[in-house]
Formats: sequence, C-alpha cells, structure tokens
Amino acid sequence: MTVQIVVTGPDTGIGKTVFAAGLTGLLDGIYWKPVQAGIQEGTDSETVSRLAGLPADRVLPEAWRLNEPLSPHRAAELDGVEIDAHALVLPATDRPLVVEGAGGLMVPVNRRTLYIDVFARWRAPVVLCARTGLGTINHTLLSIEALRARSIELLGIAFIGDEMADTQRTIAEIGKVRMLGRLPRLDPLTPEALSAAMKTSFEVADFMEVQS
Repeated sequence: MTVQIVVTGPDTGIGKTVFAAGLTGLLDGIYWKPVQAGIQEGTDSETVSRLAGLPADRVLPEAWRLNEPLSPHRAAELDGVEIDAHALVLPATDRPLVVEGAGGLMVPVNRRTLYIDVFARWRAPVVLCARTGLGTINHTLLSIEALRARSIELLGIAFIGDEMADTQRTIAEIGKVRMLGRLPRLDPLTPEALSAAMKTSFEVADFMEVQS
C-alpha cells in the first residue's frame, strides 16, 4: 500500500498548507485537499502546486469547493449544499499521498460529523502541525488526547515557527510523541526556500516508514 499521511493541526492559520506543500515535495508525492472553503483569493491546492512545483496531475481536485472562507459545514450551508462525510474516501495513488484537513481537528464537516471523525474512519497516520508560540502547549496536548481517544495513529509533531526548545520538548515529553522536526518561518517564502528547509529539518524515512 502506498503511504498516506493526513496533515492537521490544533487550529487554523498555523502554516499547515505550507508544511503540506513542503512534505509533498519532500516525498515526491501527491496532494489532496478534500474540502476547500473559500475560493475567491486562491485555494490551498493552488498554493501547494506553486510552492511544491507540482504538475497538475499531482494535485487532486477537491471533493467540495465552497465559496466562503468559513468552517466547511457553514460554507456548505451558504452554498445550499451539505457535505457527505461518508463520500470522503482516500484516493488510491501510485505515490505518497499527503492529505490536508481544514482548520483544527474538531472543525465540523457537517452538522453531525467532525474532521477527526473522518480521520478515524480513514485509519491513516496523522502528522500534527503545531506552532511554537504562546498557547501551543495547551492546544497541542488537547489535540494529542483527542487523536488517541479515537485510536488515530499519530506519526509525530511537526513544529512551525521560531525555535522554542523548551516548549517543543515539553509537548513531546508530556504528550509522549515524536518530534519530526521544525519548519521555520520563511521570508521570502519561495519554492526553493521551502524545499531547502524541509530537507534540512525533516527526514524522509520518518514519513515513509508508516506503511509498506
């Protein structure tokens, strides 16, 4: 079976899309964003394609494209549709598949289903992206507990932001979770800078070992 990895986080706006782009490039993989809420200012798939330098066939089309940049359940309602959570099925691919969620684990897909419920059904390993700034210990440890309560395999934590050695160590020790690495904030954020940072900060083997 080809490697399948879900990229998620405790909250929105922490850099998951940039990390997902970097991971897809690092693994020479395929990217999929199942639900895109907000399309007027560009999509996450477009960002990943640009940052990872992926051809069109390596970025799979979203299952749902919703107009408003809101929680998917509400964006869908405003568009007059309801997301069928059970129709969200991981696609078969011939390369490593990187799947990006929306916002945090408890974001509603519809009025009955959360993203974490979908992840539990998929049974694919999760990389939890966590920012390094103030407040991250609480949010990240809560997310770790939520994943384990649903028996979702947690591959490890990918930190994003400036080096905060004690914060990172605290999360890893208390959460009993592996630190996969830390992606620094990149300025300017270019495909070349992202690729170099991923190769410096992360090991391909840490992601490829999850499935055979």
